[in-house]
This record gives sequence, C-alpha cells and structure tokens, in this order.
Amino acid sequence: MTLRVGIVGATGYTALEVARLLLAHPEAELVAATSRAEDGKSIAEIHPSLAGRCDVPIETLDPAELAKKCDVVMCCLPHGASAETCKQLIDHNVRVIDFSADFRLSSQATYEKWYGVEHPWPERIGKTVYGLPEFYAEQIRDADLVANPGCYPTSAILPLAPLIAKQLIEATDIIVDSKSGVSGAGRSAKVGTLYCEVNESIAAYGVGSHRHQPEMADLVHRIGGQEISLVFTPHLTPMDRGILSTIYVRPRGGNAKQVMECWREQYADCPFVTPVDHLPATKHVAGTNHVQLTARDAGDRIVLVCAIDNLTKGASGAAIQNMNVMFGLPQTAGL
Repeated sequence: MTLRVGIVGATGYTALEVARLLLAHPEAELVAATSRAEDGKSIAEIHPSLAGRCDVPIETLDPAELAKKCDVVMCCLPHGASAETCKQLIDHNVRVIDFSADFRLSSQATYEKWYGVEHPWPERIGKTVYGLPEFYAEQIRDADLVANPGCYPTSAILPLAPLIAKQLIEATDIIVDSKSGVSGAGRSAKVGTLYCEVNESIAAYGVGSHRHQPEMADLVHRIGGQEISLVFTPHLTPMDRGILSTIYVRPRGGNAKQVMECWREQYADCPFVTPVDHLPATKHVAGTNHVQLTARDAGDRIVLVCAIDNLTKGASGAAIQNMNVMFGLPQTAGL
C-alpha cells in the first residue's frame, strides 16, 4: 500500500523539497497540501518546478479532514504555530513530522528563553523523539510525533556527539563556524536576503544569539552523555543551498586519525553519513541526503569539517528518512 503524505504549510522551500523527493519515492506519494494564503491553487502554481509532475490542490487546513486523507503529515510551520497544529493532528490519529523547533529541546525553560514564546504544548517537551535516525531509529519507529532536526545542528551533532561519547575531545571550548546557502533563510521576502544584499558577499549573523546553538549543545549532551560548551557563528553565503560547518575542538590525547576511526565505527551502518579523506564541499552533497565528514590535526586543535545540503539532510530529506523509519521502509527509500 502506498503511504499517503500531507504537507501543512506548502509554500516554502522545505515543502517544495518534500514534494520533489516524494516524486521519486517508490512507496509514498503526496496526497494533500495546505496553506491559508494559497487556498484554491495547486502546488505547482506555487512551485512551478512541479508543473506537469504534481497537481495536488492546496486547501485551508482542517486537521480532521487532513488526518482522514493521510498516513503521515509533514508540518512546515513556524515555531509556536506548529506545536498547536501538531497537537490537533495527533488528536485525530495521524502521525506527524514537525519541521519547527517546537519539540527539539529537552527543556521548556530553554525553549521559552531562546524562542521568546510560551510553549503551546509543554507536555511534549522532552518527550518527543529527535529525528536523527543515526542515533534514535528505535524510538522513531513507534513515534506519533518526530522533531525534525535543525539544519545547522545536524552539521554539528553528527561530527561532535560520537567524539564526546568516546571522550576523544574536550567538552569545552568548542567552536562551530558554519556557512549556509540563502535558502536556509526561507522563501519570504526580507531585505537581508535580497539578491543585491547577498550576491558577492558573505556575512556573519546571529552572533552569540542564534537559536540553533542550544539545540546543538542539548543534543550532543543527550547523545554523548556529557554537557558541553560551544560557540556557534553562522554565516550567509551567496549560494542557493548547502551548509559547510568547520568545527574547532581540543583533543583529549587523541588525533584526527582516531576521530576518523571513531566516525567510521559509529556510522558503519548509517547509509547517509560518510567519513572521507578529502575536504568536503557543499557541491559534493548538493541535492542529496548525504553527509561528508573529515578531520585534520591543526596544532593544539583538531579541525572537523562537515558538509550537508540544508534543504535535504538539513530538513526535507531528513523528514523522508524519518518517515521511512516510522513505517518500516528502508531508510534510503526515495533518497
């Protein structure tokens, strides 16, 4: 039986990426899409690259009706609004993968401090599985709600968590320096992401205040079993998609060779994470769900380099991977 997939919030880049990936999925298809602003149009009218390939109509969200049509719903709404919608959908017995940050953190206080809103469904904070199958596949399999990871955190958690767990690196003085394509800022018009602002330029933003920093620290702690302190600085680069994270850590008596050995052991059965000898670049993983990692000795530090596609493994590809785990399909299906 073909899995029936719905999208809530169908106008953004992550929704387009979900639709694109589902077109190639052997056992799932997009059957419903919602957007309050675009009710009555087809998804191909909003995303012209889907013309002739996907003509699903866009409707105003009715949780009860959407739940009847779908086996799983991808919720692509902003934080706050997403949690309320997820609760309504789950109350109508449909499984949900949430793209927002509403259920990623383990502490309500941390969420409300960094996001500046009261959480609409605090009972699920700390009780919702984080959507990294590389660590949580067993919990994802039976989950009614999965917190899809943030894009920047994916590029930091995958390199760091195994090294903290094996105590190969110090848990303090970790520096995460990340560069992202402009699609990471979303599809809505903003001055800072206009062509004339980003072309031929690179700029730091959210210095010391980016909301993905506590997510990185929280998940590395949860997976690695040790609290960490890190500094995270994101940068906007003039490319459509991709994230390159360069991470500076202090070794605990080990070196880059041992780091690579740790990763190869940790990710031996993970189809999308590949330790490589070359220096990864965003072009190497563009449009895919793959992650490339490498490590280099650099004086009294080890430099970790991780490349992902922010829209695929950083968002929609991760959601498809999570969906596959939830419904007993191969993780690689459609990816």
